Amino acid sequence: MAKQQVKQKDTPSYQYDAIIIGTGPGGEGTAMNLSKSNKRVAVIERQEAVGGGCVHWGTIPSKALRHSVSRYIEYKANPLFNISERPNRLTFPDILRHASNVISKQSNLRSSFYERNRIHMYQGDAEFIDKHTIKVTHLDGSFETITAQTIVIATGSRPYRPPGVDFKHPRIYDSDTILGLEDDPHRVLIYGAGVIGCEYASIFKGLGAKVDLVNTRDRLLAFMDAEISDALSYHFWNSGIVIRHNEEFDRVETRDDCVVMHLKSGKRVKADCILFANGRTGNTDTLNLEAVGLKADGRGQLKVNETYQTEVDNIYAVGDVIGYPSLASAAFDQGRIAADAIACGNCDEKLIIDIPAGIYTIPEMSSVGKTEQELTAAKVPYEVGRAQFKHLARAQIAGTEVGSLKILFHVDTKEVLGVHCFGERASEIVHIGQAIMEQKNGGNNIDYFVNTTFNYPTMAEAYRVAALNGLNRLFK
Repeated sequence: MAKQQVKQKDTPSYQYDAIIIGTGPGGEGTAMNLSKSNKRVAVIERQEAVGGGCVHWGTIPSKALRHSVSRYIEYKANPLFNISERPNRLTFPDILRHASNVISKQSNLRSSFYERNRIHMYQGDAEFIDKHTIKVTHLDGSFETITAQTIVIATGSRPYRPPGVDFKHPRIYDSDTILGLEDDPHRVLIYGAGVIGCEYASIFKGLGAKVDLVNTRDRLLAFMDAEISDALSYHFWNSGIVIRHNEEFDRVETRDDCVVMHLKSGKRVKADCILFANGRTGNTDTLNLEAVGLKADGRGQLKVNETYQTEVDNIYAVGDVIGYPSLASAAFDQGRIAADAIACGNCDEKLIIDIPAGIYTIPEMSSVGKTEQELTAAKVPYEVGRAQFKHLARAQIAGTEVGSLKILFHVDTKEVLGVHCFGERASEIVHIGQAIMEQKNGGNNIDYFVNTTFNYPTMAEAYRVAALNGLNRLFK
């Protein structure tokens, strides 16, 4: 009797193991880690250069602008340079040139990553044909289709543009188009006092412009520790920035020589230009998500699980397109975690709970862990250790005496629960505290800052000062 042959199903053949749409931090993190797992990877980028919004319009440009303005402020305040030696006033177009150089360096560097890892690059707009097939439409109108077992959406986000506002008008900008500002405005109105709005308020004020900052809420950056956000509010007020809390715009009136924002409260604010910085929208509207049964929410964002898998099993999403925390730093990690899940099939690694926040105002703000408000609400017994920068030798030498460090720790276990910093280099300083907070088996203890030896003079010494300050508050 002849053996009965079992007919095997043909395994689908795809050009790639994975296609990543977008080359920002999330797309880069996914592509690089999949490539190192010996996967055949392709990326699709609609712009002429890689890097996404992070490199070209968001994180890198704004931080480069901020750095230039901060150095300019320090230069003007430095008694070593007298008035006759100072150059003419720095303008926004002046500092944009520095930002452009940084953007080119970053984009070229990241482009080399794709070449070195033999990742195939497609330039054009991507849209789904089905769950394994992507149509790429090139700039000249031609198109091609490519296939993969897995698709990763890393298309990022763009500034939210409220309806009824003419963003084609030469005096109305969002956080992307502001990088094309060619004038030197005397008075700037910023609508939206979130991270982007506060950062640009610092930049324009540092250049000598009059700034009106319209906040739709009752305080600046309410997600931060209250003392830290209050410190920024005071610093803004002290520098002459006009903050208008609990306001919403009704309409924008455009004139040849100015723009006027009419607020719902009845106020009118006149400015040379308006920067809208009131939220962002995920870039999903051109992907033809309907073809694969996915639907974005009202802000263009996609829902994912802990490994960044969408409701369609072979489609993942990372970065701004999934919403919170909308940080370049987190997007890199999201891409790495998604890549591990795709390559291994199962992945226990998850994004850390205590994601640090760095806000590049002048001065900077940064935090990691719990705020005082959160600990009080949770009835956690904690104590506070503080260090004022004006007491540190390094801050006195550098002339960066504005600011402070605050450590929150448990009164019984001495476990560090949160670190909050305001001042120059805050986004760097906070990582020392973060490193201790991540230690296990008793390693997270505020005594570390007392028992270790710090270089002197350094800003890191603030941890020893703050730790001693907090421990001196304990009693039995």
